[in-house]
Amino acid sequence: MELVEFLQAAGRIRPFIHHTPLIRSEFLSEQTGGDVWLKCENQQPTGSFKVRGALNRLSQLSEEERARGIVAASAGNHALGVAHAATSLGLPQVDIFVPHTAPDAKLKKLRRFPLNLHLAGQTYEDAHQAAANFAAQTGALEIPAYDDLDVIAGQGTAGVEIMADLPTADLILVPIGGGGLVSGVATAVRHINPACQIIGVQPEASPAAQLSFAQGRAIDPYDHAPTIADGLAGGFGVTPFALLRQNPPEVVLVSEAQIRQAILALLAEQQLVIEPSGATAVAPLLVGSVNVRGKTAVCLLTGGNLAMNLLHEIITQLPNY
Repeated sequence: MELVEFLQAAGRIRPFIHHTPLIRSEFLSEQTGGDVWLKCENQQPTGSFKVRGALNRLSQLSEEERARGIVAASAGNHALGVAHAATSLGLPQVDIFVPHTAPDAKLKKLRRFPLNLHLAGQTYEDAHQAAANFAAQTGALEIPAYDDLDVIAGQGTAGVEIMADLPTADLILVPIGGGGLVSGVATAVRHINPACQIIGVQPEASPAAQLSFAQGRAIDPYDHAPTIADGLAGGFGVTPFALLRQNPPEVVLVSEAQIRQAILALLAEQQLVIEPSGATAVAPLLVGSVNVRGKTAVCLLTGGNLAMNLLHEIITQLPNY
């Protein structure tokens, strides 16, 4: 993918999203000896970066595709992105499939949109299969969560913004799920500043990207263990893998306990409510598994749709932060 594709995507989606803040973290800078910044995608209209890719994909639909209706599967944030994009662009027929385990915070937001919401199965893969079946039966156009170049170009605009605001960045920590964000950000950033290092972060419970690069093939679907980072659970897409296989990012894994500690640290030290998937970007810095001493580092906080019952549980279990 060329830089112009990301710049064109940025132009398409600009009227409908926020150029999100990049704020310096005194706490993390002091903790690590680096110059650490936070890219706050939790401040997007849907509380997540996913709206970027959805808007870029849906804004390019033909009249025939618009008439067919659209369908998407998601653990929550992609669904919100598609819902927001479809509403912004005036698309009349939207069907969204999410697992029964989707966080209440995301379900409540979804129910505010004029769409048909379907609960299917217990995992993202269950919801994805149900959406694919629906598309086959009705002719609706399925909007992939990550395995699509237009979606990836939209997600990569977050990297373009980081480079515009902080061109001296030495490295960017990016949470990895299906790979749409990391492949988009890595590709865009490397065009602008090839020296900037991209580090992907995954839960130990779902190391699909790390295994994919190790085995030389995209592993999707992936039978993951339980994780609170629902947005990062599952396989690593074929298209993201193809974009990154020649120059894969370093991938570090974080435990469930470390993700919980990162959520609490962001709340206590930064006054930021960040969901587990987004907080994974900070977790390696808190435990020292990524060394940023003397470097300018950016943590991409992918979303803020944190379930209140989970937040209560984390605060209750870690009272002596």
